[in-house]
Amino acid sequence: MRLTRFTDLALRTLMRLAVEETDLPTTREVAATMEVPYTHTAKVVARLQHLGLVEARRGRGGGLALTSAGRAASVGAVVRELEGEGDVVDCEGATPCPLRGACLLRGALRRAQDAFYATLDPLTVNDLVAAPTGPLLLGISGRPPTGVD
Repeated sequence: MRLTRFTDLALRTLMRLAVEETDLPTTREVAATMEVPYTHTAKVVARLQHLGLVEARRGRGGGLALTSAGRAASVGAVVRELEGEGDVVDCEGATPCPLRGACLLRGALRRAQDAFYATLDPLTVNDLVAAPTGPLLLGISGRPPTGVD
């Protein structure tokens, strides 16, 4: 299974915000750190805000902050929400598969997808920034890597 670029960027944005304790980065700063277009990052941030995982503060001293729900969010739940729980393959698409009535592959792929999510379910966003990842994220953000476990 392959995650969309949107989900990948959303997870990296959550991780980036999880290591911030005092400075609130802007969407532009997050985009620059991740080396992705600002417009993509802005769409991701808007969706994460809608999900209650990120808070955006405007004005002087503003920026992005991870909410407590964002810190505790299950990575599996976030990926499910962003990717959707559709089938890995589209057996009923514009040209339905002639094997769909007796195919064993569809069920096997569903079980593999369920196992994928089950592996991610116990991980939280906070878990993703444990050492060595957290200090590395601080380092690429231009801040000294101190105070993160």
